[in-house]
Amino acid sequence: MSASTIPVICYYNGQIVRTKTDVEYEESETRIVPLKIPIECTFQELIDMIYSKTIIDKRRFNLVLICKYPLRNGNRFQPFQVRDDSSVREMLDLVNTTTIEEIELFIKVVRVKAQLNQCVGGHEDLFVRNHYNVAQFDYGCGPSSGPVPDTGLNADDEDSADEEPNDEYGEDVDDECDGADADVEVDRHASFLRAFNQALENEQGVYVSAQAPSCDVSNHPDDETLDESSPVTYHLPPTPQFQHVENLDIVVASCWTPWVQPTTGNSSGEFVIGQVFNSKSDLQEAAKIYSIKAHQEYVVVASSKKLLVLRCKKAEECHCPWKLRAMVVKDTSLFVINKYTGPHTCVNPCLNRDHHQLDSQLVSTHIKALIQAQFTLSTAAIQASVMEKWGYQISYKKALDGKHKAIRQLFGDFSQSYTELPRLFLGIEQSNPGGAVVWKTFETNMPNTEIFQRVLWSFKPSIEGFQHCHPVMSIDGTHLYGKYKGKLLIAMGCDGNNQLFPLAFAITEGENTDSWGWFLACIRNHVTQRPGICVISDRHPGIMAAMVDPHLGWATPFAYHRICMRHFASNFMSRFKDKILKNLVCRAALASTERKFKKHMNTIWRINSEALQWLEAVPFQLWALSHDGGRRYGLMTTNISEVFNSVLKGARSLPVTALVQLTFFRLNGYFVARREVGANRLASTEQFTPYVDAQIQGRVVKAGSMEIVLYDHEKGLFHVKSRRGRTHRVTLHEKTCTCVKTLIYGFPCSHIISACQHRCVDFRLFVDRYYTTQSYYDTWAPLFHPIFNKDEWPLYDGTVIVPPESMRRFGSGRPKSTRLHNEMDVREGKTLNRCGLCKQLGHNRRSCKNINQVQ
Repeated sequence: MSASTIPVICYYNGQIVRTKTDVEYEESETRIVPLKIPIECTFQELIDMIYSKTIIDKRRFNLVLICKYPLRNGNRFQPFQVRDDSSVREMLDLVNTTTIEEIELFIKVVRVKAQLNQCVGGHEDLFVRNHYNVAQFDYGCGPSSGPVPDTGLNADDEDSADEEPNDEYGEDVDDECDGADADVEVDRHASFLRAFNQALENEQGVYVSAQAPSCDVSNHPDDETLDESSPVTYHLPPTPQFQHVENLDIVVASCWTPWVQPTTGNSSGEFVIGQVFNSKSDLQEAAKIYSIKAHQEYVVVASSKKLLVLRCKKAEECHCPWKLRAMVVKDTSLFVINKYTGPHTCVNPCLNRDHHQLDSQLVSTHIKALIQAQFTLSTAAIQASVMEKWGYQISYKKALDGKHKAIRQLFGDFSQSYTELPRLFLGIEQSNPGGAVVWKTFETNMPNTEIFQRVLWSFKPSIEGFQHCHPVMSIDGTHLYGKYKGKLLIAMGCDGNNQLFPLAFAITEGENTDSWGWFLACIRNHVTQRPGICVISDRHPGIMAAMVDPHLGWATPFAYHRICMRHFASNFMSRFKDKILKNLVCRAALASTERKFKKHMNTIWRINSEALQWLEAVPFQLWALSHDGGRRYGLMTTNISEVFNSVLKGARSLPVTALVQLTFFRLNGYFVARREVGANRLASTEQFTPYVDAQIQGRVVKAGSMEIVLYDHEKGLFHVKSRRGRTHRVTLHEKTCTCVKTLIYGFPCSHIISACQHRCVDFRLFVDRYYTTQSYYDTWAPLFHPIFNKDEWPLYDGTVIVPPESMRRFGSGRPKSTRLHNEMDVREGKTLNRCGLCKQLGHNRRSCKNINQVQ
C-alpha cells in the first residue's frame, strides 16, 4: 500500500445484512470491485469512481455507501453511512486508527424516483389538479432537491414492515442528473402527474388528525417516496375545511390548532371572523393553544352557554387590542367568531416558567394518547412531555391533575365503576362462561343499594389450565392507589416451564384475618378443589390463621403451607439486625440435605444462640427446603405473585372496571403466546419444557464424570461418587437419591442419570408429568373469547353497588404510600444518609433525634 492511497473493497449487487455484532453483504451474485482511494479523495470523486468501475447507470440509480465500522469494545462492527467529504475522511482514516488493513464498503443501488418540489400541506398547493405545470415537479437535477431513492429493505427483511422510505442508515443521497433524453423525461413527468392526480382524487378529503400520535403538527411533513403502485400519503391540517380559508364565509373547525405556516385563518395563523367550531370546548382549546404558542395570556370577560368573550391579560396595562368574541349558532352546538381583533401587540416583562392557559384540562388532552398506551406514565414524564411540546415547565400538581382527568376520560369515573362492575362481569361471562365471580356486600339504609366490600374473580381458562400446573400456589396482596383504598389479592400458579400462571384475583377492603380466610375459601369452593396444593405466602397473621382452619379446606393433608424465604429472612433481619446471620438463614433455608441444614444452623448457634431459638420456634418444614418433602417444587419465594403485582402496578391506580378488564386482556396475552410455544414444541416432538431440557442437559454432562458401583441389581441400588469425592446412594426402583434433589425438583439429579446410563435405563421416566410438553400445552390450551360491545351485554337487574365512603381517599394530590417498608426495600450496598447536625449515619437533619444535644 502506498502512502497516498487506501485499499477499499467495494461490494455491490447484493443485500446488506445487519446482525447484533456485525454487518455483512450477502447474495449469490454479489460482485466485488477493489479500489485504490486517494487520501484526499472527496465524496463526489468517490461516487464518480464507483460509477465508472461498476458500470452502474448514473441516470437511473443512486448509490448509498455503507462502511463496515469497527467498535472499540470487542470484535464488533456497525454500519456507518458515507455521505459527505468528512465521512469519507473518517472512513479512510480507519486504516491509521485501527488494525484494519483494507476497508469494506457496501453499496446499495437505489432506483431514482420522482418527488414533489414542494411539501404538500400548505393551503396554496393542496389541489394539485389545478396546477398542471410540469415545472413544479423536480426529478433530481440539482443538489438542493435530490431524487428520493427507493431505499426500503427487501420484503424478506424483518424490519421492512414499517420502515420509512428513506435509507435505513441515514438521509436521502443526493446525485446529479447527466442530462437524460428530453422526450423520455417528459413521458416520465406526464406518467407521474397522471398517477399523482389519480391518487389525489382517491384520497380527496383525507387528512391526518392533529391528535393522532404520529401527526406532525409542525406542518413540515417528512419527505416520502411517491410510489406509482401505492396511494399518495400527505399531511394536511386537522380539518379539510381549512383549505383556502379566504374563499369561505364560514370555517368549521374541530380540534383547531394554529400552524406555523398559513393553513388557518390567514397567513399569520390568527383567528378569522366567521370561523366556526364544533363546540365551545373546541374553541376554548383552540384559544389556549393559540395563546401558548404566542406566549401571551388572556382573561375571560364573559362565558356562558351561548357566549364567550376573551381579551388580552395586559389589555389595560399595555393597551393591547387583542380580543375575541364568539356566540353559539342558533339551534346548534356550534360556536362562531363574530368579532376578533388581533394579533397581540404587548410584550412580556420577563420569561415565565408556566402559562396560565396551560391548565390541567389541556394537559389531559395532550397526554390522553400517552396514558392509553402506557398508563404507568409517571408525573415527571408528563412534565417532560409538556416541556418538549410547549416549552413550559408545569407544576407537579398540575401534571398529576391532568393525569387524573385523562384517566377519568379514558377509563371512567371511580365511583361509577363500582356500579358498572356487576354488568362488566356479566359481559365477560356472556362470551367466556364458566368463570367464577363471588361478591360480598353489606346492606345500607338506601333501598335497592348495597355497599361494596369484596369481589373475587377467576376466568375459566385459568381454572381449567391450573389442573395441569404444579400443585403449588403463591398468594400475595398489594395496595390500590385510585380514589378508593383497598387491597388486590392475587393467587398465582406455576406451569411446567417455571412460569407464572395467573389463577384468581380479589379486591378487598384490606388484608386481615377475615379477608384472607374469605379469599382462600372462595378459591377452594369456586376455583380449584385439587388436594395437596402447596400454598406459599408471607407470614401474615390472616394467612397463617386461614391455613390451619379446618373449615376452609386448606389444612394438612388437604393442603400444605410454606413460607416465602425472602419474607422469612426479612423478619429475621428486622429482629436481629445482622447481615451475616441473615445470609446464614438463607443458606440454611436453601440447603437441599439435612446435613447441610444442620451445618448452617450450628454456625448460627455459635454466633447467636437467641437467633437459633427464634428459628427453631418456626417449624422447619415451613421455611427449609431440606424438610419440605418435595411440596414446593423448588419454589422458595412468592416471586411469581410479586412479579404479577408489578405487571399490574399502573392498573392499581385505575377504576376497578379498568383493572378487571386489564387482567382479562393480560391473561389472554399470556395464553396466546405460551399456547403457541407449546404447540410448536409438540409439533417438533419435544418431550419436555425448555426449563427441564436445560436442567437435564447440564446434569447429563455432570453425570459423565461420576464413578458408579452396583450393589443390588434387582432394586437398582448404586453407589455414586462425584468428581469432588462426595458419595450418594441411588435406588432406581424407589426413584430416590440421598441428595434429595429428585424429590425436591421433580426431575432426576445427576447421580440418578449416571446410574441410568450405567444400566441403560431411560432416565426420562423419572421426570414429573407436569414438566412434559403435553402438560405445558394443556395448561395454556384453553381459549379466551372476545368480549362483546358494551351495548350487547346482558342487563344487570340486581341491587346497585356503591363504594364504601370509609375507603375514599380525601384530599388532592398524590396518594400517600401505605406500604410498610422493611429491610427488603433497602438496596444492598446503598450508602446510608449522614445527618448534617450530629454527623451520625442512618438519618438526616429533619429526623434527627439529637438536635437538642447539638444545640
